[in-house]
Amino acid sequence: MKQLKRNIAIVCGGDSSEHDVSLRSAQGLYSFFDKERYNVYIVDIKGQDWHVELEGGVTARIDRNDFSFVEDGKAKLFDYAYITIHGTPGENGILQGYFDLIGLPYSTSGVLVEAMTFDKFVLNQYLRGYGVSVADSLLIRQGYEELVSDDEIEQRIGMPCFVKPAADGSSFGVSKVKNKDQLAPAIRKAMLESPEIMVEQFLEGTEISIGVYKTRDKAVVLPATEVVTSNEFFDYDAKYNGQVQEITPARLSEDVTRRVREITSHIYDILHCNGIIRIDYIISKDGKISMLEVNTTPGMTPTSFIPQQVKAAGLEMKDVLTDIVENQF
Repeated sequence: MKQLKRNIAIVCGGDSSEHDVSLRSAQGLYSFFDKERYNVYIVDIKGQDWHVELEGGVTARIDRNDFSFVEDGKAKLFDYAYITIHGTPGENGILQGYFDLIGLPYSTSGVLVEAMTFDKFVLNQYLRGYGVSVADSLLIRQGYEELVSDDEIEQRIGMPCFVKPAADGSSFGVSKVKNKDQLAPAIRKAMLESPEIMVEQFLEGTEISIGVYKTRDKAVVLPATEVVTSNEFFDYDAKYNGQVQEITPARLSEDVTRRVREITSHIYDILHCNGIIRIDYIISKDGKISMLEVNTTPGMTPTSFIPQQVKAAGLEMKDVLTDIVENQF
């Protein structure tokens, strides 16, 4: 008897500033998935508007009671959700909680891990306890800005420093601050994206990004990508508008490459992650490796880091996605 094909939902959109970037990731994923093996649909969610894209430009409403939809007069259920939302509600545990409630397997880590990795400040404090090197940082909450003075920031964190939303999936609202006079406007800018912001120590060195995924049968740490930009930092324009040079594999010594791979695998296990994640680091001139952030729904356009790294590893995105999906069945 011929085995039925699983119905896969590529869940994209979301309510953050990176809504449109998420749509591009969804198109990339759609092109990568094995259509011989799966029925693949793109589901766009924004606010209360949840719909699935069907052939001929037609859309159908998603029934949030069971994440089903109607096609050709028949109700259809999904077997699996591949989440590619950058920001809320797909990168902070909210959507994961919904899928847990209705019993639908999904591609990311669980609620706690998603909530923690989404909050950069919380994640840094947590991983620091496991011996992971991270930049020093301070948390500032909206309405309580006066609890942390500009002088305290300068003395503890130093200049230059970064001011960024603590809980946000994008590069929006990030500023590199070079003196105290720039702190107040940078904090206001970051708070347009998140009610909690972090002021983070500037680390000088080589920036890299590296993907990893694990299944019951294998652990795959991909080749790292070196990020070179003439911008002040790897901001939105560098990330999405081509103002960056991406070198895969990164130009690292054998020793640093080995240690980065070990730390990446270790962080994956500490967090008990699921699916494919991407971790960003700064490597200082003395070889110290400091983690910047963990991205649990990395970009998946054909030119994004993960597809680049998969290609450099001699793998096919189609096979990687199949590994990730089938690991939960």
